[in-house]
Amino acid sequence: MTKSELVERLSEKLEFLTKKDCELIVETVFESMKEALKRGEKIEIRGFGSFTIRVRKAKTGRNPKTGEKVFIPEKKVPFFKVGKELREMINE
Repeated sequence: MTKSELVERLSEKLEFLTKKDCELIVETVFESMKEALKRGEKIEIRGFGSFTIRVRKAKTGRNPKTGEKVFIPEKKVPFFKVGKELREMINE
């Protein structure tokens, strides 16, 4: 499902709102989530899952073309952990 499909579904469910209003709602939710993760906060949506930031440690890798060793610095990456209800629903 794409963001535009999500907006479409939302506007079908909430007939009293325009597509433009639904698009603003979806954008606001995603922007708020991105800002929270950037601040290092955890996002928990009960029954769905949680989003956190994990730190990948620095390591030495190899350039696949040359075989040369390359230093890969530490970096932060978003991580999603699926909630119990969603996991069970998918596995029915």
